[in-house]
Amino acid sequence: MKIQKYFSLITFSLLVSTMYSQKPTEVPNPSDTPIDLSNPADLIIYIILPICVILLFVIYWRKNKKEKK
Repeated sequence: MKIQKYFSLITFSLLVSTMYSQKPTEVPNPSDTPIDLSNPADLIIYIILPICVILLFVIYWRKNKKEKK
């Protein structure tokens, strides 16, 4: 029982130290402002492109489903 407790403590310590050492320092932080949908770039990136990706996936999925039958 004692060995498992020490092993867990050592594992947790190594895990925490590894996660802390992986923290990037020179990467810019995300902004606190929400997405501005009046900006055309934000509108394209966050609304239009994801919808296009989903539509293309559905079309591809249906095409493969028909070919398998």
